[in-house]
Amino acid sequence: MIHLGQINTLEILRETDHGAYLIDDEDNQVLLPNRYVPESFKIWDKIDVFVYLDNEERPIASTDMPYIKRGEFALLRCNQVTDYGAFLDWGLVKELFCPFKEQAFSMKSGGWYLVHCYLDEKTERLVASSKTNRFLDNTELTVNEFDEVDLIVSHPSDIGMNVIVNKTHTGLIYKDSIFKDLSIGDKLKGIVKKIRPGNKLDIALGQIGFRNIEPNAELIMHELHDNSGFLNLTDKSSPEAIKNKLQMSKKNFKKAVGTLYKQRLIEIKPDGIYLI
Repeated sequence: MIHLGQINTLEILRETDHGAYLIDDEDNQVLLPNRYVPESFKIWDKIDVFVYLDNEERPIASTDMPYIKRGEFALLRCNQVTDYGAFLDWGLVKELFCPFKEQAFSMKSGGWYLVHCYLDEKTERLVASSKTNRFLDNTELTVNEFDEVDLIVSHPSDIGMNVIVNKTHTGLIYKDSIFKDLSIGDKLKGIVKKIRPGNKLDIALGQIGFRNIEPNAELIMHELHDNSGFLNLTDKSSPEAIKNKLQMSKKNFKKAVGTLYKQRLIEIKPDGIYLI
């Protein structure tokens, strides 16, 4: 079966004036236009393509890969707004349509929006929605406390930053746990710090407790190597200076420095840390 909005591995069946026809193992065919046909190929060669609907609502294949696929979230630029809705740049010739009813707030040309791509069951078209929360569910969690998770920054709140967890759940990073600048659409790693009643997920950037020592120590070592073996930070440095330089809390900084010192990897002097 050929899947709209996803990467398909198909075989080249035949070449025509308009391009090459591809076929799957169920004898379904789709056209790969001339602009995407490889310069050299053999019949029955396999090729990875993205399949979507062209301007005439016909399935079409492309070797160009979009910025977002069906079931994914991504930050996309709005190219234009018409009487029908917004059209977003997703890296393909035909733009991705976002109906007015799927806009959390009115989109404007030139703006950037975090959206989810899905297949509209009524029209069989791939469309975008900036109402991302409706595609997330915490009813049955697929994560546990202290699990490492993939995050996408969703939107700010009064108490922190909302994030999408593993493309499935919603989570929250509290303000006092944020030690780096975050922007909507950023993709990063995190840890499930706590699961609160109602399956609400508290997320931390980095690892927790004793697990946090090793990656932070490694980060300090990288900084030392990048700065000729010297880092002008000590345990008397302000939390702001540590945050700006290393994007970690002073508490975690002191733990990491202690670990490196015990391993005799660094020397601590009044003016800073030196690599041994």
